[in-house]
Amino acid sequence: MKYLFTLLAAGILFTGCKNEGKNNDAENKLNENPYGKEKNVLEADSASIDIKPISHATAAVNWSDATFYIDPVGGAEAFEGIEDPDFVLITDIHGDHMSIETLEALSLEGAYIIVPQAVRDEMPDEMKDIVRVLENGATTRVLEFYIEAIPMYNLPEDPEAYHPKGRGNGYVVERNGQRLYIAGDTENIPEMKELENIEIALIPMNLPYTMTVEEAADGVLAFAPKKVIPYHFRGQDGFADVDKFKELVNEGNKDIEVEMLEWYPDREQE
Repeated sequence: MKYLFTLLAAGILFTGCKNEGKNNDAENKLNENPYGKEKNVLEADSASIDIKPISHATAAVNWSDATFYIDPVGGAEAFEGIEDPDFVLITDIHGDHMSIETLEALSLEGAYIIVPQAVRDEMPDEMKDIVRVLENGATTRVLEFYIEAIPMYNLPEDPEAYHPKGRGNGYVVERNGQRLYIAGDTENIPEMKELENIEIALIPMNLPYTMTVEEAADGVLAFAPKKVIPYHFRGQDGFADVDKFKELVNEGNKDIEVEMLEWYPDREQE
């Protein structure tokens, strides 16, 4: 195992979670990385947010000098050539989002690992002390970033659904007004449609696990991000029609940029 659980357990403490409406100066205090990574994170408000697709729901995000791993699966080899993460965000317990083997193989020393409670519950004991739990609606500040846990769930709400409300997290990551939304496995839920001022949104669309391209387009048009990137679009019957998604979005709002990235290297080119 490439990182030291004992050291991480001692050093992982960082800013507390603040529930909606709560204003606590202590919780807003800038937190320093306990491992002393002297990175000058995001000097400029205009810093670019670069999304590197790994596969399906897994991505690396470079945001100036900070690196985020989103739902890391696929082993360490999937992240070869990518800088070690400063942050790891895990959305849910399913195998396309959470991989203990991958976490154990990666170099995570000094990384802030943020998860919902259900993910922590599935981890081996030595990992449970090195993660930070965020529940739906909660926000934490780490370094220059605010990270908010957004609900993600299926409609209609059902405890037996693939993704019941309250188990998993989508995330909004914000720094100085720039906001990245990682939807996770969700349908066209009110909490998504009510988002504001999103720079980039990663939106899933695959049946029966999330939603149709029509529902995804409807949700995107409701909160109108500057850019939307389809991801997590392979379902039981193959790939969702992301070209139709783009068409629907741009018919409804020509100002929303729809960017296509290569999430499935083995996908047949049409």
